[in-house]
Amino acid sequence: MSADAREGRPALRHRLAERGVDRTTMLVLPGVAFLLVLFCYPFVYGLQLSFQPAEGGGPFANYRTFFEDPYLRETIWLTLRLAVPAALINCLAAVPVAFRTRGVFRGRRLVMTLLVMPITLGTVLTAQGLLGYLGANGWFNKILTGIGIIDQPLGLVHNYWGVLASLVISGFPFSYLLTLSYLTGIDPSLERAAATLGASRRQRFRHVLLPLLAPGLAITFCLSFVLAFAVFPSAQLVGDPRGSTHVISIEAYEAAFQQFDYPMGSAIAMIMAAVMLVVVALVLTWRSLLYRGATGGKG
Repeated sequence: MSADAREGRPALRHRLAERGVDRTTMLVLPGVAFLLVLFCYPFVYGLQLSFQPAEGGGPFANYRTFFEDPYLRETIWLTLRLAVPAALINCLAAVPVAFRTRGVFRGRRLVMTLLVMPITLGTVLTAQGLLGYLGANGWFNKILTGIGIIDQPLGLVHNYWGVLASLVISGFPFSYLLTLSYLTGIDPSLERAAATLGASRRQRFRHVLLPLLAPGLAITFCLSFVLAFAVFPSAQLVGDPRGSTHVISIEAYEAAFQQFDYPMGSAIAMIMAAVMLVVVALVLTWRSLLYRGATGGKG
């Protein structure tokens, strides 16, 4: 007999259940441990390391160095110029494609497979494909030159446009799948009811579907933006890493692994995190002003 039983007290699991801790809640513990080990601890360690500059000068010396140097400070703007348009393009392009593929039609599975296939390619293969297709000696320039549209190859890679194309190709499948999941969660009877009342297709989209879909699009934009803001391989492979695509992640890498200034690299990483949090907070604030009710989900 246990000590609790002898003393007339409820068993431990009953006392925990009274406090809302049951077996189902315990299943969350592995996820919490995973989050602490692989995110919280590295973040806290990097944050405190950023306040320990290698050359002294006080705890904020690395941050002063970054913001006082125009070349370093400009990397924030260069990265935003890539991440924001890429996230917007992916979200806007995902909406009509998701609308077209949400219903059942012949070949739907094949179409969806083709749309999400870029996920399997990875950044390096995507960059290689862009160089082979859009490069100076690529198929696209050869076709345009051959039919006489242009005399000189177009500069579509090793610049801003090459990196933007790579971010759109690699980021679109995520935006599409998220948008499709939100769209299929909207109860179709709402749209049918609006049609019964005489609303046109455009009116149904504008006044019924878009308000219900907009909060999900805000989340999709945030995730797409975070993925794009952390761009590194594309900026190196199909961009101009010392010029128009000298993004902030490149500077963090060079500080930490080329100059071996880990505190400076950590400070730049913290600045990256702060910029992303500001943009995400602005988008989520805008999201809170939108429709707050249920989406009329089917499940």
